[in-house]
Amino acid sequence: MTGIGYDVHPLVSNRPLVLGGVSIPHSHGLAGHSDADVLCHAIADAVLGALGEPDIGYFFPPDDPACKDMVSLRILEKCRELAALAGLAIINVDSTLIAEVPKIQPYRDAMRSNIGKALGIEPARVGIKATTNEALGFIGRKEGIAALAVAQVEAR
Repeated sequence: MTGIGYDVHPLVSNRPLVLGGVSIPHSHGLAGHSDADVLCHAIADAVLGALGEPDIGYFFPPDDPACKDMVSLRILEKCRELAALAGLAIINVDSTLIAEVPKIQPYRDAMRSNIGKALGIEPARVGIKATTNEALGFIGRKEGIAALAVAQVEAR
């Protein structure tokens, strides 16, 4: 079974930038109730979709004080738990970050490791790519970052 996920958050000052569970030095971070890790959020929605579950907002409501500043890798761990409860295994995830800045490549291996550990899969089964929006729209103006993801699960 396959699922797809998408997330987007605005860039703001005075927030850390966290992508794939990695703190990246940058002048701006992503706004959100949790750590606003768009990569983890897109992957979580892809896994939840493959499981036939509702989106992350169902499990982690943005108005829930317990989710305030939550580390988004915990959301991926919950996805792994839900898969196990359903008798399913996460096979792989693939994702694309869409951002003008910062450059993602120096952090890619650490992101793959973090995400793989949270999902219970080998980092080699975690695809992370990055592209720009060619200076178009809010992403092109460096006002936000988006992520797309797909996930595959199968019966254990």
